[in-house]
Amino acid sequence: MRRRALLGAALAAPGLAQAQPDWPSRPLRLVVPFPPGGASDLLGRLLAEQLQTRLGQTVVVENRGGAGGLTAAEYVARQAPDGHTLMLGTQATQVFNKYLYARLPYDPDREFTAISTVAAVAFVLVVTPGIPAADLPGLIAYARANPGRLNYGSSGIGGGMHLATHLFAERAGGAMVHVPYRGAAAAVTALVQG
Repeated sequence: MRRRALLGAALAAPGLAQAQPDWPSRPLRLVVPFPPGGASDLLGRLLAEQLQTRLGQTVVVENRGGAGGLTAAEYVARQAPDGHTLMLGTQATQVFNKYLYARLPYDPDREFTAISTVAAVAFVLVVTPGIPAADLPGLIAYARANPGRLNYGSSGIGGGMHLATHLFAERAGGAMVHVPYRGAAAAVTALVQG
């Protein structure tokens, strides 16, 4: 009996495979949850280029920054689930926002399917030359001696940069002031300008 069921399933499978429409049947949209100019934007554009080459279909990058990726994720969740709108998800869009917002307008576990890890991004802690710290212990000592006088920038509220630096400041014991920017590019520009 098992052999017949297996044979029947094997014979039916090619018919099911042929019933599937070609994908993609039209241009794809790749939504990047941050403004242009940052690492996520660059990564999204490189990914779009590779997808275009491999799939033979146009891939349009849409930047929809705001609220730590919430704006983009909500937008993508409301699109037709036909595989033609993709999102470069982040820790914020898929995990952090569930805990940061009392009423999240989308369900990251139910409305999204992870299809690939695209990159692992490391955070780097840097200071301007005006801060008298040559290493991490020096920065911690300076922060403790000058509570509230150090500012730290991030790509926006609720993102990985913000939460990682907030945790660092809390554990280092030195009160630091969070300055959220509209994306990583703006945060880096402000850092360079002092």
